[in-house]
Amino acid sequence: MQSATDDFGHIIRSRPRGVLAAHSEDAVRDLISFAGPRGLPVTARGSGYAPYGQGQAHGGYVVDMRPLDDVRCFPAERTLSAGAGAPWREVVRAALAAGLAPPVGPDHLDASVGGLLSAGGFGGTSHRHGLVADQVVDIDVITGAGQVLTCSREHHPDLFDAVPAGLGQCALILRATLRLAPAPDRVRRFRLYHSSPRSYVADQRRLCEDPRFSHVVGQVRPDVGGTWTYMIEAVAPHTRELPGGDGLLPDSLDHDRDTVEIEDLPYEEFLHRPERDERLLRTTGEWQRPHPWLSLLLPEDAVASFVPDVLNDPAQHGLRTSGVVQLRPLTGRTLGASLLRRPAADRLCLLVLMRTATATDPVAVRRLVDANRAVYDRAKAVGGVLHPMSAVPMTPADWRDHFGPVWREFAGTKARHDPHGILTRGYGLWT
Repeated sequence: MQSATDDFGHIIRSRPRGVLAAHSEDAVRDLISFAGPRGLPVTARGSGYAPYGQGQAHGGYVVDMRPLDDVRCFPAERTLSAGAGAPWREVVRAALAAGLAPPVGPDHLDASVGGLLSAGGFGGTSHRHGLVADQVVDIDVITGAGQVLTCSREHHPDLFDAVPAGLGQCALILRATLRLAPAPDRVRRFRLYHSSPRSYVADQRRLCEDPRFSHVVGQVRPDVGGTWTYMIEAVAPHTRELPGGDGLLPDSLDHDRDTVEIEDLPYEEFLHRPERDERLLRTTGEWQRPHPWLSLLLPEDAVASFVPDVLNDPAQHGLRTSGVVQLRPLTGRTLGASLLRRPAADRLCLLVLMRTATATDPVAVRRLVDANRAVYDRAKAVGGVLHPMSAVPMTPADWRDHFGPVWREFAGTKARHDPHGILTRGYGLWT
């Protein structure tokens, strides 16, 4: 019960009436049948990585999805079936045992399948393969009306469009079938450093378009004298010997060639690379402090000016000592989930300000949340779009603006499948 009052963000706290462990579909159906006519909120919770109360249900019920953790791989079909509560590491384990891997996966392997699909799920290969949610073949859900349905392109297509990246508004995910692809044996990882955001963005896009590199991500790191260094991580999968040194890198790149870092490692080890950093954060106590994170999708042509301006803002100076700035490329045409809102351009970047609050008093944390809102408003002015897994206060009017042309259809699907409006109220879309 206590864990359901909080989340990874440690900013919003609430108190539900109760927590239901989802040991069966019938138990979840009975809860929704009880809660619906009474207008009591119901929210699914997997690993609890929401940053701003999105997975909480004040005065209602939290469904603990972790018992729905079955994972089965079907190598002949190159698919995998996973319960909503299964952590992504179990998806990776089952797939690799068959020589396969998800085309897209998150950096953090403890995230639950249901949580990833509800939010969309970005990964290092998203510039090529889209979202984790774009890999769904079919999906079992329970609606706010208490119906258990299997959705696909052929069956209940309105829900199939509304559930992936749909923020849990129309139905709760119970299980999903995901596409898989052949897994490499090893990868070669390159880290390339730039002092100029403009050359960084150009090189990142060149690497995205080079078929030899599967994963392309980046970070902006603090440097001496109050400056920032832009780092690209590009990964080439392989099953044989590769050219020595930096022979794989295109000659046209404009990075600092004296600081290139190159590492060969097994693919499975590469997938588990963030675990050491997480252990360190838990040891230092940073994992338990508030995390007012902000995620934005930006037109790529705005990045070279927008990002330095944000990082030089005094309100963001805490990122130099207690945070990570991710800046990774995306390609609009690969992002298939209709409810993932994005800029109109095809060349995009995902900017994530992964801040940890150094002071835990509510006033100090509120200032950081307000700073997020200010950055979001600046992003909108250059065509940027919020990714909803952020610590940003949003009104129903903000959400209507966010969803824009798909709002009316989204609201209609919500009314049909969640007639009492009880599902996942933590986002504040409707009231």
